[in-house]
Formats: sequence, C-alpha cells, structure tokens
Amino acid sequence: MDIVREWFRRHMSDPQVVILALLLVAGFATVLLMGNMLTPVLAAVVIAYLLDGLVNALEERSVPRTVAVIIVFTVFVVFLFFALFWLMPRLYHQVTQLVQQLPDMITRGQQLLLQLPERYPNFVNEDQIRDLFAAVRSEIGAWGQHVLSMSLASILGLITILVYVILVPVLVFFFLEDKQGIVQWFAGYLPRERKLAMQVWHDVNTQIANYVRGKVWEIFIVGGITYAVFSFMGLQYAVLLSTLVGFSVIIPYIGAAVATVPIAIIAYFQWGWSADFGWIIFAYGVIQALDGNVLVPLLFSEVVNLHPVAIIVAVLVFGGIWGLWGVFFAIPLATLVQAVLKAWPGKKHSADKTQPPAEGLEEGAEVESS
Repeated sequence: MDIVREWFRRHMSDPQVVILALLLVAGFATVLLMGNMLTPVLAAVVIAYLLDGLVNALEERSVPRTVAVIIVFTVFVVFLFFALFWLMPRLYHQVTQLVQQLPDMITRGQQLLLQLPERYPNFVNEDQIRDLFAAVRSEIGAWGQHVLSMSLASILGLITILVYVILVPVLVFFFLEDKQGIVQWFAGYLPRERKLAMQVWHDVNTQIANYVRGKVWEIFIVGGITYAVFSFMGLQYAVLLSTLVGFSVIIPYIGAAVATVPIAIIAYFQWGWSADFGWIIFAYGVIQALDGNVLVPLLFSEVVNLHPVAIIVAVLVFGGIWGLWGVFFAIPLATLVQAVLKAWPGKKHSADKTQPPAEGLEEGAEVESS
C-alpha cells in the first residue's frame, strides 16, 4: 500500500494531471457507453474533422469561410451520391454474383485438392479432403441462412440508414460552419487548469490530422488505381476487389496480405495457372510496393513514431473495443496514449509541477485564445 500511496502522491497531487486523467476517462466512457446512440454525431465529427483541412486550405487562399464550407460540403455531397447510387449497387451486384458462383468454386477446389492424396498419400487422404469441404459447405449454408434472416428483418435497418444519410450531412455542415462557436462552447465547460491537456492535444493533433486525412486519401488512391488496373486486365469482381484493397490499407501489415487471398482465388478460378493469373498477382504486388514506398511517404509527412508491435497491439485492442472504427483509429489512439505517457509527470516534473515546457504553454494559450 505504501508503494501505491507514494505513486498516487507523486503523480495525482498535480491538479492538471487529475484534469487530464478525468478528460481521458470521460472521453472513453462517453464512446463506450453512448457510442451506439451517438453514432451519427461521432461519424459527423470525424467527417467534419477530415473536411476541415480542405476548408482551411481554401481560407488560406483568401476564400471566406462560409464560401469555403459550401464548396467543400458540395463536393462531399456529390461523393456521397456517387457512393450511394454508383458504388453500392455495383458492390451489391458483384457480391450477389460471387455468392451464386461459390458452389461451383468449392466444387472445383475440391477436385483440385483431391489430387493431393495421389501425390502425397502419407500426409493426406480423400476422407480428410471430403470432411474439410463438407464442413466448408455447412458453414457457407449457415452463413447464407444468417444473411437471409438479416435481409428479412432489415427494414428497420434500412430506415436507420436513410436517417443517417440525411442526418450526418446536416451535422457535418453545421460542424464546419459553426466550428469556432462549438469549440468555444465546449471549452467553456472545461476546467481552466488544462495546460497539460492542451500540451498533450498539440503533441498528438498534428499526427492525428496527418494520419487520418492521409489514410482517407490512401484508401481512395489505392482503391481507384486497383480498380483501373483490374478492369483493364479483365479480372472479375473488379469493383468488389478494389474496394477490399482500398480498405485493406486501414490495417497495417496485415491488410495487404489478407486482400491477396481473395484476389488470388478469383484470378485462379477465372484463368487457372496461366500468364493472366501471374500478371494479376504481379500487378497487385506493384500496387502494394508503390503504396508502401511512394504513396505513404508522400501522404504522411509526419512519421508516426510507433514500434510495429505497438501498432499491431493497438489494432487488436481498439479493434476489439470499437470494431472498424477502432481499427481505423488504432494508430491515432496509440499515438494519443504515447503522448499521454510522454507528458505524464515523473519525478523530474513533480519537482516543478507548475512549469510545463514553454512551447507547450504557448501552444496551450493559443488554443485557449482560439
């Protein structure tokens, strides 16, 4: 108990540390407890955060903020209509086609694998292959029934989606237009002694903004180039596969490897072991190489100084807590944790608790004045 009491006295006796801890706990608790209810609000905040960079870029070119917001919001609405009325129908159509072809693909795969017992009789036999595919067919049947039950009970879900499609853009517009007023209103309810929290926010804000906006551009660029290449080479399900490749960049290290599997399977069942199959795999490898060695350094000017193990752990932890959103924001959240640990006062800070770094004070004052 003495060790715990000493640690608490050394770290939590500083009011600014307590405020920082309370703000972090309150933020995480709000997302965990009310995340489902506030989904449209949180989604609108994220989208407004992404679009605010474009609005600021137009403001730097002497465009009034209201005009800049209208221009950026119009582009966003056009993209939303494109996603709803061009991309989603094609994705649905190709997913339907793929589901219809799955039985034939399984049969062909079974015939291919049944050749293994002839070549390697000591390692595998026909009964094992047949049991494997029986289990696969059973799982696919159960999955199909689950999808059917979801589709029969999806009227409420469709209504919810329609509400979100209307509500989220409205919230995005107001978040962009009234950004200063909303920030000042929110800051008015925060404690005044929040310089340490402001220091942490400034340490992490640049990296978060750079990462999130860069990651969105990476999704669009990689997905678009992949679609152009796959369509030019005549690969089936080009829209579906390019969308998968685009979103695979969200998961570091693992996403590209996972996306390779369906691409290789579909290319094999379309062309077999042929030159076309080899060219598709080669083209996909070139896209991944250009993404990792050219696109990422261009988009991410601020390097996220995190060890690969820390990134993978962050993806697993935050993905398990918040699903897809947690995976997408795993690196920014890990960066936030790193910034908090870096700014958290130790023995040296406890000797001079009221004097944070000058740069942090200046930045904190800047934010408070804004």
